[in-house]
Formats: sequence, structure tokens, C-alpha cells
Amino acid sequence: MPDRDKDAPLRENIRLLGRLLGDAVRDQEGWDTFNLVERIRQSSIQFHRAEDDEARRALEATLDGLTRGETIHIIRAFSYFSRLANIAEDQHHISRARARSGEGGTRPGTLQSAISAVLAAGVPAQALAEFFRTASIHPVLTAHPTEVGRKSTLDREREIAELLLARDRMRMTPDEQDENDAALARAILTLWQTGLLRRSRLRVIDEVSNGLSFFDLTFLSALPKLYAGLEDRLEALGLAAKDIPAFLRMGSWIGGDRDGNPFVTAPVMRQTLAMQGDHVLAFYRRELQRLSEELSLDTRLVAVSPELEALAATGSMTALHRDHEPYRRAIAVMLARLAATADRLKGIGPVEGGYATAANLRA
Repeated sequence: MPDRDKDAPLRENIRLLGRLLGDAVRDQEGWDTFNLVERIRQSSIQFHRAEDDEARRALEATLDGLTRGETIHIIRAFSYFSRLANIAEDQHHISRARARSGEGGTRPGTLQSAISAVLAAGVPAQALAEFFRTASIHPVLTAHPTEVGRKSTLDREREIAELLLARDRMRMTPDEQDENDAALARAILTLWQTGLLRRSRLRVIDEVSNGLSFFDLTFLSALPKLYAGLEDRLEALGLAAKDIPAFLRMGSWIGGDRDGNPFVTAPVMRQTLAMQGDHVLAFYRRELQRLSEELSLDTRLVAVSPELEALAATGSMTALHRDHEPYRRAIAVMLARLAATADRLKGIGPVEGGYATAANLRA
């Protein structure tokens, strides 16, 4: 694709999302509302592009004459269009970055780009490796008291982003294209039928729950990939870089900000810590379950370490078809111990049976 056409997919996706939003507005609110939105949109474009005074006067007259109900419809329509356009733009940036990576390029702002720049500046590779062994980076999440956006809205917007991503990465059949179009239309219709703003203030614990949901979507999956990619890059430079210390650790003020928020009490802070612990243990359990599904290795075909055999032997799995699958039996032991750890953190289980420390789980 010529460079001058690099934004053509973005424009196409924005037109698609705008058309589907227009369909939802017309079907739900009627032709009068749809035509009003279109009239305002076209007058705005004409005024913006040509600084047309006649278009400005027409736009002002239309806006001044809106009823309260019409004003709400217009605000919602343009708010959703702006959010949909932002989704399309985000996906376009991702697509462009993938294209550059496929061509052997490095995207500015990435860790790979930074390492290349440091090495090009003459910093020895060994000094770079030592930096990561002593570095300490702590991004911190914070709650915004004025944040009234809803998780329901964010979920639908994420669904729309995933559908656009599928359109970009797959060569779809006509039937698959129709299914994708229909799914986009449903998601946008659901957005229109969902209240954009909260009607009541969040409790601190609600904010904690919302904050933890971002870990599932980003950090819990992204950070291991970041470390793995960094280790591979340093090893390619001839450095022994396995098991780089965790120099990037996420923090959170949500539920623990005792500096002025009167609703963050000691019981709230204890509950926050319990929720965080339970959340990460649940993530480990999901990952171990996935490993169990993958690691069907049979000792009649492969050899395993004595340590693994010993761990597998401590379990209580009695299914005969697992006798020669030590990885699955060992993972069953780990899952049971993680469940006991989670129960202990919640105060509903015995002290024995779980992991006393993170090092025990790592071992």
C-alpha cells in the first residue's frame, strides 16, 4: 500500500462505525432524530473545512432550537461517535505497528527501540544488563473520584475493538464478513441502549474491583511477555539474561489511599489487600489449568525429572488414565495448594495446605 494511502483503512473503519451508529440512532429514536444528527454533522463539517459563515449560522440556529430531549440525543450520538472513532484510530495504530514489525522495522517508543538506541549510543551491552538488574519502575494506578464511566460501556467498546482487529488480521469469507458486520451492529446498538454515565457514586470497593479488571486486560498477560522479550533480546547480545529481577512492579492507590479519602478506612484497606491477593491467585489457577490442558506428556514416551515425579506423587489424583501423566498430576497438586492459599487469605480455610510464600510456589 503506498504511504499516501496508509490512513485509508482508518477512514473506512470510521465510516463503517459511523454508519452503524447512525443505523442504531435511526432505528431506536426515529428518522427525525437521525436527520437532526446528520444536519448538525454536515453543517459542522462544512464550517470546519471551509470556515463557512452560513454553515456556522445554520449550526447555531439548529443548536439553539433543540429541546432538552433532542439535546440529550445529540450529545449521546456525538459522544459515541467520538469514542468509536478513537477505537478505530487505536486499532489503526496497532495495525501500522504490526506492518512495520513485519517489514523488519522497530516502532519508536518500544522497549526494543530503546535498547537499540542505547547500544547505538555506545553503552556496553553488559552495562545495559546490569541496569535491568538494579532498575526499579513502579507505575501506580489511581482511582478518579469524578470517573463516572461504566464498565459495561468499556466492555462493549473492547468488543468492538476486537471485531475491528479480526477484520484487519483475517481474510474473511463473505459469510464471515456478514457475521462480523452483524456483531459490530449488535455491540453498537447495545452501547446506544446502555446508560453512558453512572447515576450513583462508586464505593471504594467498587473502584478496587474496577481497577483489578485492568490487570486482567493488560498487566497480568503483558508483563511476562515484556520480560521474556527483554531476556531474548539481551541473550541475542550474548548476555546471560535469564530470570531478570522484576524491575517493573505495578502499584495501586485504589483502596489504600489514606491521604485524604475519608472512605478508605482500615477495614477497606484489609478488604482491598484480600481482593488483590485473591485476584492474582485466581489468575495463577487459570494459567495452571491451561498448562494442564497442554501438558499431556506421557512418561512412557518422555523422561521427567525426579523432582517432578516427587511432586506428582504427593497428590491424591486417582484417575488411572493420569498414571503416566506426571505434569497433570503435579499441576493438580499446585491447584489444590493455590485453592488452600486463597481460602486462608479469605479466612475460611486452615493454615496448612497452601503456599506460605511466593518462593514456595515458584519452586
